[in-house]
Amino acid sequence: PNIEAALRDDLGKPAVEVLTGEVAVVAREIAAARRMLPRWTKPRRVGVPLFLWPAKAQVVPEPLGVVLIIAPWNYPLQLTLVPLIGALAAGNCAVVKPSELAPATSRLLAEQLPQYIADGSVQVIEGGPEQTTALLAEPFDHIFFTGNAAVGRLVMEAAAKHLTPVTLELGGKCPCLVDVKVDLDLVARRLTWAKFYNAGQTCIAPDYVLVHQAVESALLERLKRTITAFYGPDPTTSRDYGRIVNLRHFHRLTAWLRGGNGEVVCGGHADEATRYIAPTIVRNVPANAPVLTEEIFGPILPIVPVSDMTAAIEYVRSRPKPLALYLFSNDRALQRCVVAQTSSGSVVINHAVVQGVVPNLPFGGVGPSGTGAYHGKASFDTFSHYKSVLNKATWFDLSLAYPPYDDAKRKWLRRLV
Repeated sequence: PNIEAALRDDLGKPAVEVLTGEVAVVAREIAAARRMLPRWTKPRRVGVPLFLWPAKAQVVPEPLGVVLIIAPWNYPLQLTLVPLIGALAAGNCAVVKPSELAPATSRLLAEQLPQYIADGSVQVIEGGPEQTTALLAEPFDHIFFTGNAAVGRLVMEAAAKHLTPVTLELGGKCPCLVDVKVDLDLVARRLTWAKFYNAGQTCIAPDYVLVHQAVESALLERLKRTITAFYGPDPTTSRDYGRIVNLRHFHRLTAWLRGGNGEVVCGGHADEATRYIAPTIVRNVPANAPVLTEEIFGPILPIVPVSDMTAAIEYVRSRPKPLALYLFSNDRALQRCVVAQTSSGSVVINHAVVQGVVPNLPFGGVGPSGTGAYHGKASFDTFSHYKSVLNKATWFDLSLAYPPYDDAKRKWLRRLV
């Protein structure tokens, strides 16, 4: 109940989204870490070249030390605790900085984490940019940051002063490709759910749709019907639809709806008092419009028709590498082509967003969408140093290795090495 209340205060998050997008993800990560930790921490034997025999070599994971985790506001529980699980599993101490834009959840974490982790290995620091700046001035052993690229650059710049390694979980545009050979009713259900979950405030939410022009109109009609089926004729009354986190983001999004970003097909309504923006679909969007050039992070979905999937792939390739890419198609050749010819943090075929709840799939970006990965074993790896250990026996010492090197020694050394 405390978690639900905090997330409702911060984001108007429905109870089901609290369960599925926050609590369940954290619980699954904890379960995976507890089950797999003996295997993850076990030293790994590696082979030794013949000329070093007799000897043994192994790779031993060890903690990095004290790590800093800077969390965002859109999933303030999940995106704080999931990296923390990896840090603790690897044996580190951690300083956790929740987002000040989700103050109720930040306070909940500050009050309750010490009750469950009472040995002092985790410290929660609340506050805004001033506190974050002060933390970044300290020489941590690793910094894990989730947020936008602008702040990510500042984090990397601060980390460089101490040569501190960083993991950056950023965002960007996440395209969705819809082929002509596909069940459009299924596409509409999965796309509507993925896009408008958490009112679109998900870093891996579909950011725009590149749809085959032959099925554009049919997809639009199905999307409109699905939005009504999910949230009713008036989504303001739906218990299953969230709100925008604050007025700054509300005004950013509504400014895009007022003009210059295409034709509103459905939605477009907004209420400042409750930070409500309706699930909105736009079409005929100019190529340089902000909704096609900037990360939306809200419930606005642009639809862009393309002549074929080759054109869609070229469209994606001509832009910065996305955090996630989605393809709806039953064409196996096209599926292989998209995976092989595009670069992104992840690819999901015939669904969207769900890759984030699979512990065994590393989650992370590439290029401008981030660096490094986490979830499951990848989290343990991120917060571990893999130390190489070589143990050379003393009962045998090959004299060939030592000078002076006569012709006979050189001959044998050539054979050995």
